[in-house]
Amino acid sequence: MTVFLLTLAAALAALIGGYVAIRSRRKLNLAIALTSGLVLGLVTFDLLPEVFELAQSEGLDPVWPMVTMTTGFLLFHMVERFILLHHGTEEKYVSHRHPKLGVIRAVAITGHSFLDGLSIGVGFQVSTAVGTAVAVAVIGHRFTDGFDTTNYMLFHQNSLNRVKKLLATVTLMPVIGGLVSLSVSLSEATLAIYLGFFAGFLLYISASNILPQAHSEKSSRKTIALTVIGVFIMFLITRIAVE
Repeated sequence: MTVFLLTLAAALAALIGGYVAIRSRRKLNLAIALTSGLVLGLVTFDLLPEVFELAQSEGLDPVWPMVTMTTGFLLFHMVERFILLHHGTEEKYVSHRHPKLGVIRAVAITGHSFLDGLSIGVGFQVSTAVGTAVAVAVIGHRFTDGFDTTNYMLFHQNSLNRVKKLLATVTLMPVIGGLVSLSVSLSEATLAIYLGFFAGFLLYISASNILPQAHSEKSSRKTIALTVIGVFIMFLITRIAVE
């Protein structure tokens, strides 16, 4: 029952994040700047420390999660490049906008969301203290998952109807992952390798949206400040989760 309630809280956090993103879509460039900072902070202050901690506890050479992180980064770059080369001119590539990119991002978050719920359940299999700590960390960044999934889909010109459908999928995945955890266990070594791969996806997404903002005519001190604020917010969330 505890696992179900906590994964439900994680799902609601993502839903709220998605709702906020939809309401702020008229100021999408500002939302993207904030989202990029949040994602960058999530990778550096949450995912990578967790990867190294899991690798150390399992005696896993950290180079392997880093290999999968690099693979995730390059894979998303190649997929993006392939899609855009087959759906328009070089000018469209420079703008980095195509609906399928937003869908790919949502699918990646869906897999991560499932493992978020799974991680909460597995944590409680170890101890109540571990499970609670994992739940706090997951719920803390689930708002970001819903927020940036919605923002990236809107940024890449997906219809609002499609955005809502995929947001619903992202929202429900932690609950499903939590239920699966009651009968399945995931090794920490496997989780470390997966998180490295997912961190590569997020790192590319963050960088590919920060750089165009930096060279855009719409770029301003406000967008730069929002990116920095996003990183700082995620730093605070992860520090609170550690405590």
